Amino acid sequence: MTDSPVELEHEFSPDIDYDPNRWLELPPRWDEEWQDIDAWTRTCAGLFWRAHGLDPGESGIPFLADTLRRFAEAFAPEPFDTRVLLRMWEPTSMPLQLFATVKPAQGDREQTLRALVGAEDPDAVEPPVVESFRTELLGEGLRAFRYLRQSDAPEVLAALRYAWRDDELGADVLLWTATDDTAQIIRAASDIEELAHKVSVAVWDLEPEDDTSPDTRP
Repeated sequence: MTDSPVELEHEFSPDIDYDPNRWLELPPRWDEEWQDIDAWTRTCAGLFWRAHGLDPGESGIPFLADTLRRFAEAFAPEPFDTRVLLRMWEPTSMPLQLFATVKPAQGDREQTLRALVGAEDPDAVEPPVVESFRTELLGEGLRAFRYLRQSDAPEVLAALRYAWRDDELGADVLLWTATDDTAQIIRAASDIEELAHKVSVAVWDLEPEDDTSPDTRP
């Protein structure tokens, strides 16, 4: 991949048609909601317990709100071109974070997509499993699953990545997650794959002539 600067005519952001019954989006740090992140975590925790029809008791809502705050502090995106979702299960289960980002395309398509999914990751415990993956919205891409060592912890991470290039827009799209809880990724795998089919690219005109919405390509 080249490090040369790219002159942008548009700003990209991921567009994801996700199921709010299974996924919760973290508010970005540049969003006004971040200024009252505690209210956001308490509200989401209360709604989530209510949706499951369970009695949270005295500690259920504060516990889930604290969990959501820790995920927000660790993973809430700062850049405009990144979004973060949490796969939610029962109110007492640990969520799994999932990232989506889009950047201007650079370099050779095949080499870039293989780099994005970590196809030749030197930290992989064993050769990653790399497969072609096609969606109606983004076309042919790659999917890779790998186990990798951490430099600062003994646990091995399980990582799942999807990458595509939108040649028409000149954009590279990446969807990924990683965790040291392999059972979590296995549990979420079918939901992540379903979500991968719903990812597309929203294009924001940097100099709009009027108050228009982003052009989201089907």
